[in-house]
Amino acid sequence: MNIQNLSSWLRALLVLAISIAFIAGVQADTSWPQKEAGAAAAGFSEEGIQALDAAMEKIVADQDVAGMVWLLAKDGEVATFETTGLARVDDQAPMQLDSLFRIYSMTKPVTGVALMKLHEQGLWEFDDPVDKHVPELANLRIMSSYNDDGEMELLSPSREPTMRELLNHSAGFGYGLSGSDPVNSKFRDTAVLASADLDELIEKVADIPLLFQPGEQWSYSVAVDIQGYIVQKLSAMPFGEFLEQEIFQPLAMDDTRFYVKPEDISRFAEVHNWDAERNRLVQRPHRTDRPSYLDPERLESGGGGLVSSTHDYARFLQMLVNEGELDGQKILSPESVRIMRTNSLRDELNLRGTATNAGQAGQGFGVDFAVIYDPEKANSPHSPGTYYWSGAAGTWFWVDPVEDMFLIGMIQAQGERRPGAANMRNVARDIIYESLVD
Repeated sequence: MNIQNLSSWLRALLVLAISIAFIAGVQADTSWPQKEAGAAAAGFSEEGIQALDAAMEKIVADQDVAGMVWLLAKDGEVATFETTGLARVDDQAPMQLDSLFRIYSMTKPVTGVALMKLHEQGLWEFDDPVDKHVPELANLRIMSSYNDDGEMELLSPSREPTMRELLNHSAGFGYGLSGSDPVNSKFRDTAVLASADLDELIEKVADIPLLFQPGEQWSYSVAVDIQGYIVQKLSAMPFGEFLEQEIFQPLAMDDTRFYVKPEDISRFAEVHNWDAERNRLVQRPHRTDRPSYLDPERLESGGGGLVSSTHDYARFLQMLVNEGELDGQKILSPESVRIMRTNSLRDELNLRGTATNAGQAGQGFGVDFAVIYDPEKANSPHSPGTYYWSGAAGTWFWVDPVEDMFLIGMIQAQGERRPGAANMRNVARDIIYESLVD
């Protein structure tokens, strides 16, 4: 080998070594946020983070919940990532940092990101009528009144609900999670949320009237399951496959899917509630009216079906904090993220606002999460533009875009709570904002 060939060979070897090192570095980065940077590095006082951890530990020790994982990050640095208590009451299995949780409605922002990816491709617009993309939902009627027998008087809407209203829960759809009216009753009677697949879900929803004229009220609804169907239709891919390819794989969210794999069952936290007779927490039995979380064929519910870990959801939230990008993986444009976290309810309509209830002052709704647009009116220490949501089993998060900060809390609790139980969300929030270092 002559000197020129040797030189070329050495250069090629060096390039290969650098490439391998770079790839290894990128792969290592996907472990974030496993390692705490600490309070000071993240911009908090040491005393404040110690107080936060102690408060969460006390909430578990008091049996307000069986176990908890919590993570606070600011400016990309993890101030605290801790766990305490039990993942399962029956066998006393400890809660772990990598425990898996039913995140229920924290699935919704994931669906919103998926739909916004398709918006960036020009496949839908906010002012599109919903039936442009779901013809099955054309010509829905509105329940104007009903009698004691549940018989409804129906009328035609003044216009069709739009995609914007589908995204902010003002389109008029029911859900069946609450409400004794005939619309929500029919959601329960026809088991909409227990549908075998999204096609069946749409078929059932198409046979149920709207609750009100589009845009006139806010009502938590099946809208995000409809969004999942739209993602599936516009992408020509199964909804779960789209999420896997376009969001979960790029963000290294390896523990997030619509079911629990057999090898991960030991990490799956169970739901519990307070039992007043036994004066302690008890584990709730699994539901029998819907497919098991262990069934890979269960409904891919965009409104509430995902299982995830604290690590995975923290990566999802950090991507939003970074306005659409994490570890070199671009999921959304900054403009799309800003649209998602901007209130889009009509003027004078607040979060949970109805014809008889003004709703929550200073709070609105963007794309699949609530937005605090006026913290003073909302009586909140959060910055303007903070967005948040939660899940039916108690998981919760909020993102403060002014501070580049988020909190995620993971628990599994439904039903009765211990009398006098602490409001862990407010406790954590208040300590965090008091702990910020200028």
